[in-house]
Amino acid sequence: MMRQPHIVAIGGTLRPESSTAGALAAALAMAETRGARTTLLTGDAIAFGHYDPQTAGDDPAVARFVEALRDADAVIVGSPGYHGTLSGLVKNALDHVELLRRDTRSYFDGMPVGCIATAGGWQAAVSTLLALRDIVHALRGWPTPMGLAINTNAEEDPIAACEPQMAIMVAQIFDFLD
Repeated sequence: MMRQPHIVAIGGTLRPESSTAGALAAALAMAETRGARTTLLTGDAIAFGHYDPQTAGDDPAVARFVEALRDADAVIVGSPGYHGTLSGLVKNALDHVELLRRDTRSYFDGMPVGCIATAGGWQAAVSTLLALRDIVHALRGWPTPMGLAINTNAEEDPIAACEPQMAIMVAQIFDFLD
């Protein structure tokens, strides 16, 4: 890749102390040390109304979201595990990716996509990670081989505990871009 890569992270919750947003920010910080330009879209930045194909593009927040994705070379998607799958907030944001369907690069076509799932237990973290990978495939993205299932109850600092795996995921994004 000749130009500075742009990596966009999407996800988290509406809570300012969201562990998912923290994990996304940590992954972007690793990408920045490798020379990437980054954008973090979490919380209020993705709190859109339900996806409506007739009016979704009229919302300025949705327009900023779509423009960030149009400029992205790679994406990282993170979600908390809610009842064994991704949150409605993250799913709705991903539904808005439909606005890219007619672009030259539809959806996430040909882009590496890292996936991060956080939950208060392994079962929800793993099932959420699998759901994210399925959605990325449906959006024509290439999920990195390393995805992160983070059990927020397993460690005192679960994000720090997964830094070695996070570094592998970020490296795989860059390897794909080369």
